[in-house]
Amino acid sequence: MLKIGVLGAGHLGKIHLRLLQQSEKYELVGFYDPNQENAEKISKEFGYKNFNTIATLIHAVDVIDIVTPTLSHYKCAKVAIKSGKHVFIEKPISNTVEEAEEIIALAKEYKVKGQVGHVERFNPAFIATKNMIENPMFIETHRLAEFNPRGTDVPVVLDLMIHDIDAILSVVKSKVKNINASGVSVISDTPDIANARIEFENGCVANLTASRISMKNMRKSRFFQKDAYISVDFLEKRCEVVKMKDAPEVPGDFDMILQNAEGVKKQIYFSNPDVEQNNAILDELESFADAINNDTIPVVTLEQATDALRVAYQIIDCFKK
Repeated sequence: MLKIGVLGAGHLGKIHLRLLQQSEKYELVGFYDPNQENAEKISKEFGYKNFNTIATLIHAVDVIDIVTPTLSHYKCAKVAIKSGKHVFIEKPISNTVEEAEEIIALAKEYKVKGQVGHVERFNPAFIATKNMIENPMFIETHRLAEFNPRGTDVPVVLDLMIHDIDAILSVVKSKVKNINASGVSVISDTPDIANARIEFENGCVANLTASRISMKNMRKSRFFQKDAYISVDFLEKRCEVVKMKDAPEVPGDFDMILQNAEGVKKQIYFSNPDVEQNNAILDELESFADAINNDTIPVVTLEQATDALRVAYQIIDCFKK
């Protein structure tokens, strides 16, 4: 079992602590939170060991789980990596692309592994369909959330849309060619609602919408490719696949047939792949333990998370224009 310590015991940090305590792949050594009053309260209530400094916690573990505000990701990762510790960093990897690139360079220099918490990669509905998403040419995503003051210190692109940016970059095997976007600040100092259109060199187009001032929560993505349409509901953890194949000579009474203007007939098949329920946060943390123990590449690498951050900032730059 790998010894792990958690930096940050806010809302998400407490979830990480609880799951790591249950994990069979980690030994939870303890945590550090700069708010010592909050730290002592959590320690008393749940029994986790509260460390007085970051340095003493880092010294006691093999892996550091960074669940602090984004602004401090770089500083925390730098200290941990220079101490020779593997790092799991909540998304986004850091506050700037330059910081992210330095984290990558440090991890290589000190020969440690890093993974970033793009948790939707571990969403069971996405896992169930990922192998079917082969060469999407049009993608549409909607990530809408009810207002929550937590997270409004960053634009909605870094808070919400980055999940979909990462998922899209993981299935589109092509470089980004062009980005157009617009965003509106409604109640925060940074945009609360945003729309982006990403064009890839292979012709694929992705249209992303994110809002944190919606009346209801929604996290849906649709992938369109030759002879198939795949819908993934990240919130409800459901998926649907619609495939088209050449129609049989003699269709059955209940076969659904489409005919285009050229007279080509296609038969439509609907399927709902089995979705195996999981705890995505526990799975991402344990997959990192596997990567360390087996010396394999983590599921969400520091490089991939940096690519997602780079695209996010290109979208934010469009707002300024």
